[in-house]
Amino acid sequence: MEKAGVEKADCILERFCLKGKTAIVTGGNTGLGADMALALAQAGANVIVTSRSLKRAKDAARELSEHYGINSLGLELVQQEWDSVEQMAGEAASFQGRIDILVNNAGGGAGLSDGDFAVRDIHAMEEMIAVNLMGVLYCCRAVAGYMIKQGRGKIVNIASVAGMVGRNRIIYKENGRNQQPVEYAAAKSGVIGMSRDLAAYLAPYGIHVNSLSPGLFNKGELSQGFDRDSSKKIPLGHMGHMGGDIMGPVLFLCSSASDYVTGHNLVVDGGFSIYR
Repeated sequence: MEKAGVEKADCILERFCLKGKTAIVTGGNTGLGADMALALAQAGANVIVTSRSLKRAKDAARELSEHYGINSLGLELVQQEWDSVEQMAGEAASFQGRIDILVNNAGGGAGLSDGDFAVRDIHAMEEMIAVNLMGVLYCCRAVAGYMIKQGRGKIVNIASVAGMVGRNRIIYKENGRNQQPVEYAAAKSGVIGMSRDLAAYLAPYGIHVNSLSPGLFNKGELSQGFDRDSSKKIPLGHMGHMGGDIMGPVLFLCSSASDYVTGHNLVVDGGFSIYR
């Protein structure tokens, strides 16, 4: 017998369907961003892929369209520059007449240069914050205006376990890898806090805002030693798998399956952040 006031639900799988929705995935041409764009395309969404390179964005969009029969668009985006963000949002809104989903994935840069805090270049620190925090804020600011007019939307900001726990630098040094910069952790922690407060601000407009914090994923750039030593610190015993482990979580947060979830930080790390 059904409880009063509770409607009979359709098949739960239907709530993960994104057919007819339009999604932006920033940095969706490579790495975890490509996995997330793929997940949304497989669920039926029309996907807008952004990249610093217009060619890479268009190539990624064309592949999604050809493989999944969706409408897809590639756009150039330099997300730490407001003019670029504003132009991207306008073109995205014109593409299908609406923006239902924003996945703020673009960023990164940790490990590409010497991250030793004691000698870290100040300008590199500023750029890291600009890309990984201000860029996310800019994208939220530009896209939220369109979502407010629609009266609904889903925003998923990609943070990191780096914003939740300190990082053991010994593993980096023993495996000859540049260590994670402190300001990267600061930026990702800021994304988590910003997402929580933005969720409160946008809730009256029917817009959900959540963050998603991936743990350690081997995108093919890590040595066997770093992979082995890091995996020992993960309860499930391995790094995240590309082509799968991030796809279900992001689809959940972008779909109606998460309609009673906002202001949440979904951690996808194999238990890394709870292991001591």
